[in-house]
Amino acid sequence: MMKMIRTAAVAAATVLALAACGGGGSASSSNVNPTGEIKPREISWLLSRPADGAVINIMKQIAADYAKDHPGFELNLITTPDRPSYIQKLETLAAANKLPELFDTDATPYAQQLAKQGKMVDAEKLLKDLGVYDNYRSNALDYQRFDDGSLYMIPFQFELEFVWYNKKLLQQAGVAAPTSLDDIPAMCTSLRNAGITPIALNGQDQWPLERYMAYQPFRAAGPDFIQKLKRGEAKFSDPAGQKAVEWMAALGKAKCFQDGFSSQGYSDAQNLFTSGKAAMYNIGTWELPSLATDKLNPTVRDDVDFFTLPTTQGSVTAANEYVSPSGIGMAVNAKTYDPLVSDFLKFALKKYPAAYAATGALSPTVDAQTEIPANASPLFTKALDQAKDLGGQQAMPWDTQLDPTTNGRLQQELVLLVQGDITPEEFTTTMDKTIAQNAPKFFK
Repeated sequence: MMKMIRTAAVAAATVLALAACGGGGSASSSNVNPTGEIKPREISWLLSRPADGAVINIMKQIAADYAKDHPGFELNLITTPDRPSYIQKLETLAAANKLPELFDTDATPYAQQLAKQGKMVDAEKLLKDLGVYDNYRSNALDYQRFDDGSLYMIPFQFELEFVWYNKKLLQQAGVAAPTSLDDIPAMCTSLRNAGITPIALNGQDQWPLERYMAYQPFRAAGPDFIQKLKRGEAKFSDPAGQKAVEWMAALGKAKCFQDGFSSQGYSDAQNLFTSGKAAMYNIGTWELPSLATDKLNPTVRDDVDFFTLPTTQGSVTAANEYVSPSGIGMAVNAKTYDPLVSDFLKFALKKYPAAYAATGALSPTVDAQTEIPANASPLFTKALDQAKDLGGQQAMPWDTQLDPTTNGRLQQELVLLVQGDITPEEFTTTMDKTIAQNAPKFFK
C-alpha cells in the first residue's frame, strides 16, 4: 500500500521527463476559484493506490452521488498500483503536457519541479477556499509539503508506523522491547541464539529497508539531516550519517532480518510475523485489519503488541515523533482546473473524511471519528490513540526526498551493506560520491 519506491530505470526517465516538461499549464496555479458555468463531463484521476482499497471505493461512490445531480459527469479512475510503473506513466504524461485533471504524487523533488512549472494547483489555497483547510491534521498536511513549505497535494490517508512485536518470542530470548535504537542489534543476536528470526522485512520493495536507514539520523540530527543530505549539504561521512551507516551494518552483522530478505516481498514479511516465526515487524496502521482484529492468527493474537520508534541517547527528536505519513497525495492539474473540477472537489472533500473513517481508518482530518470494527482487538484502539499525542516533527521517508538516481543507488547499496558484501567505509564513499554527482543537477 505504501510502496514508495523508485528504480534506477525510472530515474533515467525522470531526467528525460523533466527536460521535456518545459512550460506550465494555461491556467494559474493560484486561481483556485474559477468562475463560469459548471459543464459536466468525464474527468480522470491517475492513481497509484490499491484498486480495491478504501480510497478508490469511497471516491467511486462519491462520484456516483455527484453525477446524480450532474448528469454527464463521470470520474475515470486510471489505476496503476505498481509504483515504479506508475511513476513512469506520470512522468511520460507530464512530459507530453497530457496530465489528467487529478493525479497522485508524493512530495518528491520531481513533483516540486512540476509545481514550479505551474502544472499543479496550490492545494493550500484550494483547501482554504473550500473552507476545509482547518479540518486537516497538521501532520497530514506537513507530510505533503515541499521543502519550502508550499502545499500542492491533498492527503486522503493518515497513518502511523510502529514496530509490532511478539511478546512471547522476546520472552523466550530473554529480551524486552527496546528503549533505544542502539539496543536492537544485541536484541537480534539474542533472538537468533534462541532460534528466532528477529525482524520480518519486505526487502523486495526496498523502501522498508530504507526506513531503517532514516531512523538514526532522525534521532541524532532531526528532520533537517535528510533535507541537507539530498542537496549535498550534509554527507554520510558526517556524524549523523556515520551513525546510521554503522547501525545498518550492525543490524546486518547481527542477522536482524530473515535469511534471503532481499528477495522476499510484502506478503512474505507479513506472513513471517503473523505466523509467529519472526519477533518484530515494522509496518503502519494501514495493516490494522490484519494485526489488530480477529483476522490475526489465533496462535499469536494474544502475544502481539507494538512500540513506537525508539529514541537514542542525546536524541533531538521526541518519543512521540516518528514516521506518520499521509500516503501518496492527490495533485490537481492547473491546466484543466475549471468550475466543474472545483465543484466536484468541494463536494468530494466534504463527504470523504466521514466515509473513510467509517472503514476503521484514521481520517486525514480531525472532524471524522474512526469507527472501530466489531472484530477489533484492544490493540486497534491503542494504535489509533497514538494519533492524539504526536509531536510536531516527523521522520520523512527518504525515498520521497532524494533525487531518483541517488535513491536508486542507496537502495542497492543498503542491501549490500546489510548483507556484509561491502564495508561501511565503501558504502559511505559510494553514497557521498553519488550525491555529489547528482544533487547539484537535480536541486538547482
